[in-house]
Amino acid sequence: MQAPIARRGLMLVLSSPSGAGKTTLASRLREDEKGIEMSVSHTTRERRKGEKDGRDYHFVDKGAFTSMRDRGAFLEWAVVFDNYYGTTREPVERALAQGRDVLFDVDWQGAAALRTSAPRDVVTVFILPPSAEDLEQRLNVRAEDPPEVVLRRMRGASNEIQHWDEYDYVVVNHDVEQSAAALRAILAAERLRRERLTGLKGFVQGLLAAL
Repeated sequence: MQAPIARRGLMLVLSSPSGAGKTTLASRLREDEKGIEMSVSHTTRERRKGEKDGRDYHFVDKGAFTSMRDRGAFLEWAVVFDNYYGTTREPVERALAQGRDVLFDVDWQGAAALRTSAPRDVVTVFILPPSAEDLEQRLNVRAEDPPEVVLRRMRGASNEIQHWDEYDYVVVNHDVEQSAAALRAILAAERLRRERLTGLKGFVQGLLAAL
């Protein structure tokens, strides 16, 4: 049996306004697909109930974050709702070189920075809610967010959505199952891009030599 052709991993970037279902879809994709891992960002925001340091985020103070930023440790970083978020460079580059895919849950600023840092490795997907009413309802059922935070997130949603056309793919999240299937299809297609298949040239040369 022919061994799989070696390939370089990719960076699958998901963005959406808060409450559009991005986190749920990211979890589903990791459950359904082998060889993809979640990028764990550093952040200065407070840890929410149920979150674990090193699994959900690396929780650090502002001083530690800015020190890492100033020495170039981040592929991208951004300020969102007065909190700092950043993606460390070394673990992502190691995963890609080993043929593993990395999943990102970032806003439009983070997506733009990643696209600039690694344009050949990045695939971007924007998740849209089915309606503004649905988005507001989802935000209101988040027990951990006080009303003033919900209002601020609704106001921020408009700014986030305005960047939809900067993305490679757009998924309207009417149904979680259909949206998860769409993400799997995107990932499958992007894994087959010729430029990612680092072992393809040798494979073809072997075929030609045997003819």
